[in-house]
Amino acid sequence: MNSVGLIFFLNMLVNKGFPKDKLIIHSNIRVLEALRLKAIHFKEGDPMAYAYKARHPEISVSMSTHSMKSISEARENGLDHVFFGHVFESASKKGVRPRSLDEMERAVDMDIPVMAIGGIGQHTIGDLPDGFSGICAISLFMDHNLEEIRAVRRAWYENV
Repeated sequence: MNSVGLIFFLNMLVNKGFPKDKLIIHSNIRVLEALRLKAIHFKEGDPMAYAYKARHPEISVSMSTHSMKSISEARENGLDHVFFGHVFESASKKGVRPRSLDEMERAVDMDIPVMAIGGIGQHTIGDLPDGFSGICAISLFMDHNLEEIRAVRRAWYENV
């Protein structure tokens, strides 16, 4: 979807009642600024994330990470939080080894809020080590019904 189509879709979503403050744009600064949103996410190591955060400290800037080095660089460049993963087997990362328990535990000790991503659902959320500031999910929201999503949410709050 191009920027114009995305702006149209997101405006429609907000007009239907979706909270604007819950929207996070993936690396499209034009859409972020056109809609006056407050959060943007970048892929691992994207120097645009660091440059944008330096120029716009009021915007929440996050980045996907897969290593301690990436988490450290994000922290050193003032990013607000990172997504770390994939933490469990994930349909979107077929055949790619998930992070180990040791890697997850080291990630949450990096002095920056860390969100877990990848393979999170009802049967895996209880296996996350303490310290994650939240979870991110794609297939959970795309492939499950509202009651299943609520069950994951309840499990998250029981384990925090």
